[in-house]
Amino acid sequence: MSERVNVKCLLVFGDQAEIVADIPADERTSPVRYPAAEIAEAVGLTVQDLPGLRLTADVGDDDRLSGWRLA
Repeated sequence: MSERVNVKCLLVFGDQAEIVADIPADERTSPVRYPAAEIAEAVGLTVQDLPGLRLTADVGDDDRLSGWRLA
């Protein structure tokens, strides 16, 4: 069974969204990039709406996120 985590989209750079854990900034690791269009489609918003958005996602066995939902 996968774990569900809270994340935040910091920004969109080109076609990629920079995603970090939704925890205090001084506790975060480096952002990880995911396809912005994939996230936007999953939550029913546009790519332009993603920056600053709080989401939840499933953590897969490979530590990659999927199953995006609005938090």
